[in-house]
Amino acid sequence: MVFWLVCFVLTLVVAALVVAPLLRAPTIIKENPDVAIYRAQLAEIDRDVARAVLAADEAERTKTEIARRLLAAHKSAAPASDKKAPTMAMSLLTVIAVGIVSFGIYWQLGAPGYGDLPLEARLAASAEMRANRPGQAQLEQAAPALDPIDAPDDYLEAIAQLRTIAPTRPDDLEAWELLAFHETELRNFAAAAVAQQNVVRIKGDAADINDLRIQLDLMVVATGGFISPEAESLARDILERDETNLAARYYLGAMYDQTDRPDLAFRIWRDVVENGDANQFHVANARALISDAAFRAGLEYALPEARGPSFEDMDAASQMSSEDQQAMIGSMVAGLAERLATEGGPAQDWARLIRAYGVLGDQEAARTVWHEAQQVFVSSMRGMEILTNAARDAGVLE
Repeated sequence: MVFWLVCFVLTLVVAALVVAPLLRAPTIIKENPDVAIYRAQLAEIDRDVARAVLAADEAERTKTEIARRLLAAHKSAAPASDKKAPTMAMSLLTVIAVGIVSFGIYWQLGAPGYGDLPLEARLAASAEMRANRPGQAQLEQAAPALDPIDAPDDYLEAIAQLRTIAPTRPDDLEAWELLAFHETELRNFAAAAVAQQNVVRIKGDAADINDLRIQLDLMVVATGGFISPEAESLARDILERDETNLAARYYLGAMYDQTDRPDLAFRIWRDVVENGDANQFHVANARALISDAAFRAGLEYALPEARGPSFEDMDAASQMSSEDQQAMIGSMVAGLAERLATEGGPAQDWARLIRAYGVLGDQEAARTVWHEAQQVFVSSMRGMEILTNAARDAGVLE
């Protein structure tokens, strides 16, 4: 309330300064230029008398004549004229216009409802937010519930048995891997994250970056996208082993973005966006968020165009005859498979490869790609939906 009162008073002051000159009608007097000449002549006569150059009686006659001319010049001067002053209505409209423009600009560029927030206080508040944010368990409990997967009863019974068996075999790697995979299939991401954590524990030093990345993905998706302190710690562990890891860098930037440090998020995401494959899941997410982070950090940033090969040719294949389609897919599938294996790609590309193997009749290859793709897109609900439809079309959905 105090802020708005101050703004109102300052607006009135500015409006008054603008209107005050308008209310004063300036008086314009046009003086005859001969007046100045005659005054100068009178002064010159006085100096001549003082120097005894001019006799007193002669000086008096001359001064009388000049005085007569001076009086005539005064009378011939144009009368004073008053410039018409603006009406009170015009002045009131000016005040209203100043107020509307001022508050309109603030509404667009300012932050209505926010109190005074100096940079030092903002940084301190952000640090406190990071230090006191909820843990993984709390965030999982607060995450919105996902729609259940429509699965056969015998499958659900088998998974229920696996949930009972796995804890009784704490060092059974295969049991925990199966549980992590199937919990992910059922969208029980919190349980899948716990199972994957046991996979990493059992593997010990043999656990690779991909094992840790899967665990990190599951932890984040289980919280609805929020980065818990535990997830942040895991991301930093991954970066200690591989400082270029895209997933860990994306999640670390997301943590800063969620705790009101868009400047740090932008700094991390910029390198990810400009040097990563735009088709990769984490890079695509960073591209979707970096412009907003830059805006909130007060920075101007133009998102670079997505780089990478186009797969429009694969879409065009569906419009061809059966023979031409077989020939085109046969010539492209090998290159597509190699690129996805080495560089990765979006879920749509993995889905096309699965369908391509299905069209070629190579069910084993389609099933292998389907399993690999699930590991890559375990944290993407939309990605899993695309892949599931492809697996169903290829006849490899279990």
